Amino acid sequence: MSLSELIAGVAADERTLTVFNPRGDAVERLAEHFQDRNISVRAATASEGPSNFAVLGTGEKFHTAVDVSDVLKDQDDVEPGFERESYVPILDHLDETLFRSYDRKQMLNATREIEDRAWRVGAGELHAGFQTGDNLRKQLDSYRQLGSRDDLYVHAYIYPTEPVPSVEQFQLHLARTEEIRHSWFVVYDGNGVDDYKCALVAEENPLGSGFSGFWTYDPSTVDFIVSHLTSSYSIIESDGFGGDATGDTHVRAPPR
Repeated sequence: MSLSELIAGVAADERTLTVFNPRGDAVERLAEHFQDRNISVRAATASEGPSNFAVLGTGEKFHTAVDVSDVLKDQDDVEPGFERESYVPILDHLDETLFRSYDRKQMLNATREIEDRAWRVGAGELHAGFQTGDNLRKQLDSYRQLGSRDDLYVHAYIYPTEPVPSVEQFQLHLARTEEIRHSWFVVYDGNGVDDYKCALVAEENPLGSGFSGFWTYDPSTVDFIVSHLTSSYSIIESDGFGGDATGDTHVRAPPR
């Protein structure tokens, strides 16, 4: 299964947010709040129970319930991120829910959360797809710093269309595949600890209109993504690609 197929599977899994006994424009505000997510918002009436109470589910499956005011109280508290404690309760259940049309700033903010987790743990594997060498070049200082962190092994993937940056602190994978050319991903294996595992996977929309994808804390999904990347883009030792790269799948591997 490719990264694109993984995203398509998430896209097909729409979640429903049902607001019981809504007050005022609560439904409209929630619909606007989640307009870039694969979530439908609807109103319902219950003869018993509290007002302005929302239930999140997928089909017949219940995920969570929360007061609407807890979701809408502070926009700053519900921006995409990867630290569970930064979420209000309902957002803990929005991993593996499709987002649409995220711009590069939003993608970078989400990416930084995963990179920060990998840095703090200081061990394990971090895999990041940059699409092009130019995108990687803008992040070279950060990734050289990450690659120098204790027992953290960093892998960067690009579609080589230009001279490739010279690196020593991390492994640079060069792959002329559509998946690498159009995907933005950052995956941390948690150094084998399930509670630390997280990933962001997205692909560029047609005509460059942002990115669509999802984030996940699910250990099995993270393990699958890592396995897919390591098996699809195997390590081939090289003398380096300081100029034009011509191979289909290569890696510049630094000494450890």
